[in-house]
Amino acid sequence: MSLFQFVVLALVAVAYGASVPAKEGSFIPIVKQDSEVNFDGSYHSSFETGNGIVAEEHGVLKNAGVDKLEAEEVVGFVSYTAPDGTPISLKYIANENGFSAEGSHLPQPPVGTNTPPAIPAAILRSLEWNAAHAEEEKPRLA
Repeated sequence: MSLFQFVVLALVAVAYGASVPAKEGSFIPIVKQDSEVNFDGSYHSSFETGNGIVAEEHGVLKNAGVDKLEAEEVVGFVSYTAPDGTPISLKYIANENGFSAEGSHLPQPPVGTNTPPAIPAAILRSLEWNAAHAEEEKPRLA
């Protein structure tokens, strides 16, 4: 599955989840929706629900027809209010360099320190066991 397909499926899941009633008998309407697909492969899609979910995405094919340089790029954002009342806002980009997301609710690495994050205990035990049980390298057959 390509990165583009993954992002599109994720947005479909969000849209589906937004359209499913939260409680029996309740209905959350889609109050605004826009979608455009162009012949060059670029597209734009956005929606807003009655309960405050907002999503927007733009996609474009970069370097179309250029061998080994052609790449899809998707840029978008999603915002909603979490069940605990926390406002969530997520911006993302997916392109030839991978997927990158920004949001204040996402974990952040330590800043201003040269100390790397602690190694989880299970991984540390595994590394210690590997070091204590090192095997001699055997010549490989070519």
